[in-house]
Amino acid sequence: MKCWPLSLEKLDNGKNLKIIFDDKAEFVICSELLRVESPSAEVRGHSGPKKIIRNKKDITIKKIEQIGNYAIRLIFSDDHSSGIYSWELLYNYGKNQKILLEQYYNSL
Repeated sequence: MKCWPLSLEKLDNGKNLKIIFDDKAEFVICSELLRVESPSAEVRGHSGPKKIIRNKKDITIKKIEQIGNYAIRLIFSDDHSSGIYSWELLYNYGKNQKILLEQYYNSL
């Protein structure tokens, strides 16, 4: 699936990320989910199991940096910044946010 963002913005002082795609899908994704599901090696593990990141309920997005035409980097209030979020990944997070958060909370 190829999807392209038409607009991207921080909401609520960085507590949420709003993204609108060219297929008219519109998502507001909470920063907590984006942080605990970061595609970084810190979270995904360096060939080991995925790490559970705790205590990120109050995390915010400080800055959004575009990476080429395919992704963004988010800089969070805890200074985490190593995850590269592709458009497809963000679409998936938006579409499945409720399930992903439920799985995360169950794992705590």
